[in-house]
Amino acid sequence: MLIEVLKSKIHRAKVTQTELDYVGSITIDEDLMDAAQMIEGEKVLVVNNNNGERLETYAIAGERGGGMICLNGAAARKAAKGDIVIIISFAHMELAEAKKFRPFLVFPDKDNKAILE
Repeated sequence: MLIEVLKSKIHRAKVTQTELDYVGSITIDEDLMDAAQMIEGEKVLVVNNNNGERLETYAIAGERGGGMICLNGAAARKAAKGDIVIIISFAHMELAEAKKFRPFLVFPDKDNKAILE
């Protein structure tokens, strides 16, 4: 039996921009994606701490080191620049593997630079 568990989380990143006229998704600084073991195209859940909005989309790698967190397309309606978001990915695994698995947790600083836990 496969179960779905937390794979990785970027906890409390700051939205740096929104782009309504883009083809959807969330652009994430590639340094943050690497730290969280996320890949481009991976499905993510985005939770907005400022307004309670939740949405599912996919990750796009942004320029390294710039701290970009940009909600694109319709997702841009769910956040504003400066909002604090949690970006979560999940994985399917067997129960025995899931019991041993440790998720990748990233706690960005005020400039969205990765601080690993």
